[in-house]
Amino acid sequence: MFATKQQVLDAFHFRCTTRYYDPERKISKEDFDYILELGRLSPSSVGSEPWQFLVVQNPELRQALKPVSWGMATQLDDASHVVVILANKHMRYDSEDFRANLARRGLTEEQMQANMATYQRFQTEHINVLENDRTLFDWASKQTYIALANMMTGAALIGIDSCPIEGFNYAEVNRILAQTGAYDAEKYAVSVAVTFGYRAKEIRPKSRKPLNEIVHWIE
Repeated sequence: MFATKQQVLDAFHFRCTTRYYDPERKISKEDFDYILELGRLSPSSVGSEPWQFLVVQNPELRQALKPVSWGMATQLDDASHVVVILANKHMRYDSEDFRANLARRGLTEEQMQANMATYQRFQTEHINVLENDRTLFDWASKQTYIALANMMTGAALIGIDSCPIEGFNYAEVNRILAQTGAYDAEKYAVSVAVTFGYRAKEIRPKSRKPLNEIVHWIE
């Protein structure tokens, strides 16, 4: 039922930042639905799930993004799938979306109020993300990177390549994508992007620091 440790390690060694994809090879719908499901099932702080996944397949839209997306200019031409992960800009403890997340857990009104009080203390006193709109958005964006990593790792497990992307003009990408009307631009904004496909050539893996340089035990 479960992958072996060696199978998982092999997938991590296989995964490399893929800048050039084979344009003739496309990911099947079944495989890409699996990748999206990994994002949906990802954990997030206090169960906030502050994300949406915008799958950009329209060729004209990809071309419109190219001048302001230097980090994925070639990939916009060749990648099988391009996903822009959006983060909720207003994920306060007392927002409608936060309350909806609590409601999905089947809580009573009394339990919901108790949870909201806990999350209020968390956001205002413990993690201090309500200082301004940017700190709140950055907290939500951090959650999207969990989904990003799970999608990329899950893709590698079935032999699909990927590349995380931050190399673009965020203001312009937000403007261009908002014009599509595919999501509520008042509520969501771009957090990060990721491309998927099959590498066009072999990639030399990057060297990694040895474990003893990055792990420190406190016993």
